[in-house]
Amino acid sequence: MADVNRGNRPLSPHLTIYRLPITAITSILTRITGNALLVAALMTVWWFLAAASGPEYYAFADGIVTSWFGDLVMGLSVLGLWYHTLAGVRHLIWDQVIALDIKTAESLSWAVVIGSAALTVLTWIIMLVA
Repeated sequence: MADVNRGNRPLSPHLTIYRLPITAITSILTRITGNALLVAALMTVWWFLAAASGPEYYAFADGIVTSWFGDLVMGLSVLGLWYHTLAGVRHLIWDQVIALDIKTAESLSWAVVIGSAALTVLTWIIMLVA
């Protein structure tokens, strides 16, 4: 027999209704930054291989890596590297069964976000001054 009340039941929450907790957002961002770092690593390896291939190909690769696009990728990879590192430290803390209560876990998540932004700015400042 068909369920006649099927149309009256509420729908499951979806991302336009449900607000993800900060711990879930930072977990998702950890995976995203890990994959994004792969792109930056491949770009760096390509640049080194171009240097070994010859001056013409190196000039082409160097033009791309040192262009605004390459600077953007490498600059954002610094943010991704700091974020991924701090999120990894957070997970190492959690692996020791420390700071698993909700308030402390949320504080650690915010520390990862704020710390990675601060360390990125500090790294950029050091790179620009040097």
